[in-house]
Amino acid sequence: MNAGPTFQCLLVACILFLDAVESNSPKSDQGCVGASSGVPGIPGTPGHNGLPGRDGLQGEKGSDGMKGTKGDKGDKGAIGKTGPKGNVGANGQMGEKGIKGENGNDHSINWKQCTWKREDHKDTGLIQECVFKKRHSSTALKVAYAANMRVVCSSGRCCGRWYITFNGVECSGPTEIDGVLLLQNTVDNPARHRQIEGFCENIPSGLIRIAVHVGNCYGYGSSDRHTGWKSVSRIMIEEYPQSQK
Repeated sequence: MNAGPTFQCLLVACILFLDAVESNSPKSDQGCVGASSGVPGIPGTPGHNGLPGRDGLQGEKGSDGMKGTKGDKGDKGAIGKTGPKGNVGANGQMGEKGIKGENGNDHSINWKQCTWKREDHKDTGLIQECVFKKRHSSTALKVAYAANMRVVCSSGRCCGRWYITFNGVECSGPTEIDGVLLLQNTVDNPARHRQIEGFCENIPSGLIRIAVHVGNCYGYGSSDRHTGWKSVSRIMIEEYPQSQK
């Protein structure tokens, strides 16, 4: 008699019985004696996904990456709007006012020239006078005298001195304005055109009588002197800012 199917039926019944017992009571070491392994059951339905886990710990800071290459230069931006107008600056200091001329403006030069043409045989005394209007007390006067001058002596030495005065007094600021002509033992008549000039300071403003005189040299007596022989003589006067010492 073939016992295969019967045995299998008994085995399945035993397994079902044991599953029922395990679900309601503690496990028992007892089982179907002499039973063999059954056929694998059908896979059950997959369970639901579990809840998300907690965030893990923050990792350490990584090292800096390599420096990237410089990008291309962009186009120049548009020009901005003009800003508001600034405040007006303070006025600068006024410069020093120039010397005012007789008929000119403040920057013209105050000057004068007196000329004449005659021969003067005076050995001593006044040759010519020129009146000048000085505008400022702080300025200096430049005076130049040009003429034909000569001195003659038949023996020994002879000397003549031509000098400038201001209101009858020689200049003392800084010193006299003069020229001398020395001659020794000659019968010649050395008539020559000559010029003397210089600056005089510390002269007040107003009308100044500037004059040319002829006289003796220091240490010498009188001699034969002539002034202005066959030539134009002149006195030239200019007003200048006084020098800074």
